Amino acid sequence: MTTDIPHCEGPDPHPDPPGFTLPPGTCDTHFHIFGPSDRFPYATGRKYTPPDSPLEDYFILMERLGIERGVVVHPNLHGSDNAVTLDAIARSDGRFLGIVKLDASSTFEDLKHLNTLGVRGVRFAFNPQHGGSFDSELFDRTAGWCARLGWQIELHSAPEDLVGLAERLARTDNPIVIDHFGRVDVSLGLHQEPFRTLLDLAKEPHVWVKLTGADRITKAGPPYDDIVPFARALIEVAPDRMVWGTDWPHSAYFDPARMPNDGALVNLMPAFAPDSDVRDRILADNAARLFGFS
Repeated sequence: MTTDIPHCEGPDPHPDPPGFTLPPGTCDTHFHIFGPSDRFPYATGRKYTPPDSPLEDYFILMERLGIERGVVVHPNLHGSDNAVTLDAIARSDGRFLGIVKLDASSTFEDLKHLNTLGVRGVRFAFNPQHGGSFDSELFDRTAGWCARLGWQIELHSAPEDLVGLAERLARTDNPIVIDHFGRVDVSLGLHQEPFRTLLDLAKEPHVWVKLTGADRITKAGPPYDDIVPFARALIEVAPDRMVWGTDWPHSAYFDPARMPNDGALVNLMPAFAPDSDVRDRILADNAARLFGFS
């Protein structure tokens, strides 16, 4: 019964303005569209029910922050029905590409069709907080298909799962993109095994990391100063394979006081990358290269 599913909060409707000028071509490589649920129903096995965060609301955020391009990432919330994500791509006037979720029934013919619609990768989201589990068989089958299409594979996992998958990811031919700093526990410091594993993976020429979700891994809260050393360590080893994103609309927050402000999150970037040339690469150039924006 879906009546037992808890309701979570929606995003802060009043993002602070950026405290610096975002470069031309700034790309939000990680956001989701939720609903409207009367048109795009939520999955029955979901962990939470959010208020709708439709495409029109995201367009407002883009204008407010100075974002020019985006990669809409399909969420577990909508299951393996990618309709809401494909609709956002189709209505973006060429500004969006997408990452989808597959299931065991997916075929290579399905992926070839999705490629024509602007999809550029597959997400395996199996962080316990958001539901799902790692499907090893589907991963291996999908990796071969993605390699043929030039697609990336995106991972959202618990930090201990990343450690267990590190060897497999290191030998995978596809571009691998790791969400949200690998969800590391920042209270354990820079020398913890999961973060050392993430740093080692980031040295691999096919591995990319999303500097996203600072609000999810912080222990200190805004202004998220405890995330800065982790971002700088990653940027130091692979400045050309770091990308940025909002993670809008910030799912699974049940306390409105903890909901992050998107302006505050983008304003972390000068602290992450004080060198403006490096920062511009992370915000714009790296994403254009990874996703193939023209």
